[in-house]
Amino acid sequence: MTLPVNIESLIDGRVVECDRIEFKKGWNPDSIYRTICAFANDFEDTSGGYIVVGVEEENGRAKRPVCGVDIGELDNIQKSMIGFNNLITPYYQPRTAIEDVDGKKVFVIWATAGDRRPYKVPDNVTANKHKEYNYYIRYNSSSIVAKGDYEAELLNMANRVPFDDRGNTSATIKDVSMLLIRDFLIQTGSKLVEQIENSTPLQILQQMDLVEGPNENLRVKNIALMLFSYNPEKFFPCTQVDIVIYPKGKDADPDNFIEIEPIKGPIHQIIKRTLDYVKTMVIRQNVSKVSYEAEANRTFNYPYQALEELIVNALYHRSYQEREPVEISIMPEQIEIVSYSGADRSIKLEDLRAGKRIHARRYRNRRLGDFLKELDLTEGRGTGIPTVMKELEKNGSGKASFESDEDRTYFYVSIPCHKDFVCKELMVDDKGHIRDRKFTIATANDIRKQIFDLISKNNRISRREISEAVGINQSAIQKHINVLINNGNIRREGKTKASYYIILKTL
Repeated sequence: MTLPVNIESLIDGRVVECDRIEFKKGWNPDSIYRTICAFANDFEDTSGGYIVVGVEEENGRAKRPVCGVDIGELDNIQKSMIGFNNLITPYYQPRTAIEDVDGKKVFVIWATAGDRRPYKVPDNVTANKHKEYNYYIRYNSSSIVAKGDYEAELLNMANRVPFDDRGNTSATIKDVSMLLIRDFLIQTGSKLVEQIENSTPLQILQQMDLVEGPNENLRVKNIALMLFSYNPEKFFPCTQVDIVIYPKGKDADPDNFIEIEPIKGPIHQIIKRTLDYVKTMVIRQNVSKVSYEAEANRTFNYPYQALEELIVNALYHRSYQEREPVEISIMPEQIEIVSYSGADRSIKLEDLRAGKRIHARRYRNRRLGDFLKELDLTEGRGTGIPTVMKELEKNGSGKASFESDEDRTYFYVSIPCHKDFVCKELMVDDKGHIRDRKFTIATANDIRKQIFDLISKNNRISRREISEAVGINQSAIQKHINVLINNGNIRREGKTKASYYIILKTL
């Protein structure tokens, strides 16, 4: 098997957190199988982990150059694993690969989260008699026996698999784009890309752990559709980012808004396109020269690194079972980001509201986080809020505020605009670019006048026809129509295609 990740990135800790990787100087099946069992149980829903044999550990990091494994020993290791795998109850088989590092061979064991947990294994798989079985879990960077409350919780997790790692009954392999997979493997430097030409799509998906079930009932995992389908919203409705600009503020003038075309597509592409929009259309900077300093002072209305962290986390931690988009509202004094559902219940609301570093016991989309990390779109667990706070402070901005509810149905964050950029009204051009000076654009009132005139001429006009005539999307059209209805200008009669509008009063 070829690893779907780059071996150098794996060993250096760039794509996997240190508590999800163990280095072993030599082949020690007793301790190795305790760790395999712990990774398979995936107690904290972090997507299993890796064991690298032939690498010595030094201060928690891989010692370079690696010591490697003798080529002659590799065959014996793989043969012995066949018997050891049969000792895991229920049966579990980790994935293995032989990789070249520093001119030597290392043996990599990839223990993915099992779909039949909990698993148990003998304390010493090499013992000839009286094998004593135990459940193992990861605790920080160690594999320990699950006892007491830990064991009870592990047993309660039986057959509970995070949403992104579940098989999808509505999809087929044809819904997965091998072109998107190729692009991902190239970006991450995986050697697996070399096998695409001579492998079937199923073989590649199996090596990447993107399918589950027997051959006669194969199911594509949700994570494959999230990242490697051009239309994930087909399987997870409202997989998109909605951006709305309120030039005078959501509270001051809620009916005056500019809606940007929803951003859709594979999740990592949604993230990149949203970040591109923020970087090019929203962020502004002010440069001031201080006479006694060599470098000019630069301040931004919003520090990019803070927005990047929040946008990535909104797409990473949201629930893809909720039919709600990630919402970004841009106002003169702040940006609001709302995602559904809320933070894990293991996170205390007071810690969240205080902006403290938080660590969730459960991850809703554990595999998605792994893939985003390989693409350098996220750094690791628990780093989001501290990064946001640090970047805002460095920019001289106020503190962000975080909120959720007791039922954890939503996650809300407000990022304050730097005081030097706060204004009464945002100036936005017709491309959605926030400007420092006034541009002639169609205001919300202009758009409503167009809609009102179209309805006056044809009271049975459809929302699609209005959208095509005005040049904005149908959801934005509906919001403007709602304003006209609430203001008493029009009324809609009927709820079917035969419905029509009645003019009540002119604008």
